[in-house]
Amino acid sequence: MNNTFKYIIALGLALNFTGCKTPELVQKTENKEVPLSYNSSKDTLNTATLKWKEYFKDVYLDSLINTALSNNQELNITMQEIEVAKNEIRARKGEYLPFVGLKGGAGVEKVGRYTSQGANDANTEIKPGIETPEPLQDYGVKAYATWELDIWNKLHNAKKASVSKYLATVEGKNFMVTNLIAEIANSYYELLALDSQLSIVQQNIGLQNNALKIVKFQKEATRVTELAVKRFEAQVFNTKSLEFGIQQRIVETENRINFLVGRFPQPVRRSTESFTDLVPNAISVGIPSQLLENRPDIKQAEMDLASAKLDIKVAKARFFPSVGISAGIGLNAFDAKYLFKTPESLLYSLTGDLVAPLINRNAIKASYYSANAKQIQAVYNYEKTILNAYIEVANQLAKIENMNKTYDLKAQQVQALNTSIAISNDLFLSARADYMEVLLTQRDALESKFDLIETKLQQMNAMVNIYHALGGGWK
Repeated sequence: MNNTFKYIIALGLALNFTGCKTPELVQKTENKEVPLSYNSSKDTLNTATLKWKEYFKDVYLDSLINTALSNNQELNITMQEIEVAKNEIRARKGEYLPFVGLKGGAGVEKVGRYTSQGANDANTEIKPGIETPEPLQDYGVKAYATWELDIWNKLHNAKKASVSKYLATVEGKNFMVTNLIAEIANSYYELLALDSQLSIVQQNIGLQNNALKIVKFQKEATRVTELAVKRFEAQVFNTKSLEFGIQQRIVETENRINFLVGRFPQPVRRSTESFTDLVPNAISVGIPSQLLENRPDIKQAEMDLASAKLDIKVAKARFFPSVGISAGIGLNAFDAKYLFKTPESLLYSLTGDLVAPLINRNAIKASYYSANAKQIQAVYNYEKTILNAYIEVANQLAKIENMNKTYDLKAQQVQALNTSIAISNDLFLSARADYMEVLLTQRDALESKFDLIETKLQQMNAMVNIYHALGGGWK
């Protein structure tokens, strides 16, 4: 029997090699090269290795992130995709293992007397003197097994491809976590910035109301006209309208955070520390090659590429013959009382199947070419992901440096304009400046304070985004 299967395999090989050759493919090898450094520094210390709880030192922000990691719907959807990929591995593993089953059944058959089978049954005795019963019943119990011999590693490679796809979904989940944490942190700092802007607006409303009272006194003293009063009133109304606009943005930002953490609208607890006193974390960017290990999206693209390469091997194996074995053993009788009477009721079978594509292989070729095209596509996606990661880091490094310089200048501008407000008020009271100078100075001071907060927000955003760009946040 062993010789029989040897002959089957030998025949399959002969049929395969006498057929058409496997089509040649033009494949592409991925390029993993990256610059040696970002800014000539070769220090390998990397902020991405820090856990997010160590990087963000705000207890309120940490609480929001923890809640999001448990409740965010998009993240939970991705977790189920991981389970699907895990089950795919189990399914692929089962394909190259023998399938064993147990079958039992009963039936009855009545054939026509004037048929070949009916005529034979009528002239056949089960035992001497006992004719074949009519109708003929059938009882049986059987154990059977089927097994495709994976001689070309088609099934094993398919299983390995499923493993790579599973690992890709895990890295995809990790990348989603980094995105989620970055989005929550950026929204949180935006909320703090809005709180600070609202406080500045409310302070300015108080200052402008005081200025309005002074102008009204001066009008009564005929030192200014009604025009000055109305201009100051307009300034107060404009600032009050800014207050309501900021309050609306606060509501929307809070609800954006609430959505990310998976809950219905509610106030977001946050720090009351002065926003402009926040100091961004010091950053160590390491070397660019560390991106390949730290960035989940790069690792995901790498796993997708590995899966695509294995899919080519699976598609190539379809050109070769497949060998299957099926076997069965059981009991069968026309009457239940004879079912366990052996060896008369005993039956067994053993079959070897050989299937080899010879003539029409267009579908197999198409699948082969498609697998190769997807592999080339995966190479380009992998290289694109690496390039995008490097550029993101470079952009954030430049932003950190430029925002630091901008913030220093904006702080000096605010200080100068705060001084100019006091000077303009004194000059106005002594009739050495007109009311327009006071109004313009107040407006410029308010705008400069807003600009200072926006610059601080960009600093904090850059701190978050460089951490994300380096691949931090998923550990």
